[in-house]
Amino acid sequence: MAPASLSERTAFTIEQRDGAARAGVLRTVHGEVRTPAFVPLASHATVRSLQATEVAELGYDMVLGNTFHLFIQPGHEHIAELGGLHEFMAWRRPIVTDSGGFQVFSMGHGSVAEEVKRRSPGRDGEPNVIEVAEEGVRFRSYLDGSERFMGPETSMEIQAALGSDVALAFDECTPFHSGRDYTARSTERTHRWLDRCLEWRECHASPGQLFLGIVQGGVHRDLRVASAERIAAAEGIDGVAIGGSLGQEKSQMREVVGWALDALPDRLPRHLLGIGDVDDVVHAVGAGIDWLDCATPTRLARHGTALVPDPEARWRLDVTRPPSRSSREPLARGCPCPACREHTRAYLHYLARAKELTAVRLLTLHNLTFMAKLVEGLREAIREGCLAEHARAILKGRGPYAAENGRAADGP
Repeated sequence: MAPASLSERTAFTIEQRDGAARAGVLRTVHGEVRTPAFVPLASHATVRSLQATEVAELGYDMVLGNTFHLFIQPGHEHIAELGGLHEFMAWRRPIVTDSGGFQVFSMGHGSVAEEVKRRSPGRDGEPNVIEVAEEGVRFRSYLDGSERFMGPETSMEIQAALGSDVALAFDECTPFHSGRDYTARSTERTHRWLDRCLEWRECHASPGQLFLGIVQGGVHRDLRVASAERIAAAEGIDGVAIGGSLGQEKSQMREVVGWALDALPDRLPRHLLGIGDVDDVVHAVGAGIDWLDCATPTRLARHGTALVPDPEARWRLDVTRPPSRSSREPLARGCPCPACREHTRAYLHYLARAKELTAVRLLTLHNLTFMAKLVEGLREAIREGCLAEHARAILKGRGPYAAENGRAADGP
């Protein structure tokens, strides 16, 4: 018997609107997710440097586990034997797992930035991706170089074993520089893979596990629209994710996302994959995205960079640089995180330059506090009908810490 559809489960409810933006609730087996939401990455069953309880205390309702990485190590069967991903990592709230498709793309073409710049991720002349075929993808494990395989059924099996609350369809993330013909063929294959995912789920899906199809189509409007319509029309999906290479510039990315959103029915929740810059989050929420995931806040922290309300610096402060060496200022005025409450930029500069693990922890706590407060403010602005005004203020450099200060702090 096929899993119940979203409408039967009423898993997603839109409670308030402000223009195209929506504030609502996603209901899952492990609790509710307030939307719009930012979803931190727990790629390897951990938000790096933090305990699960710390992430929850920051206000996050959901994290993202990486199907590909957990397949490689420690293995989905091992995690299932130990009670599933929630029990394994002691995270008691909802988990969304990606399909593994993006990681296959990254192994073959590098990160989106590397691929756009035509940098190759291969080592010693050996291709990481051996073959992308109708059956699935054969690739070399980054762990030991052994040949591995992942297809739609494999991805579904892994995500079921992990026990995530929201699973994503297996897809091919088309490279940015692919021509239109290849992108069209790739997108059609993604649609066929969706059908195979749904067929597998009819017999094997975990009760209550929600399922999202993924819109592809590259930077071609007709392909994006056709993909969005095809995914939304499939029986058995509970929402839609927008993935793939979205373009070379922010303006193009927002245009591509807009094409997909315009073609989607209002009732389905929308997940924007891999987008997390402050301005991109603000624009995406305003366009009608319900949640986003991205490695940016935690990756920046590992490289000594804090998120601050400074648009001219792309909301970034590199504490390893000389201006922070003797600064007695906090990272951001009004921020309630321990890095800002208890320490100066000078101390964080020293820790980061010395490569102390404490620097990574403090900067991660700070950056995830920034993102949590950012989306909390966006949610409240939607509910109060003032999103446009609030968004303009954030994009001009107002801090997201209004709840702690009566008003948001300005500037870093």
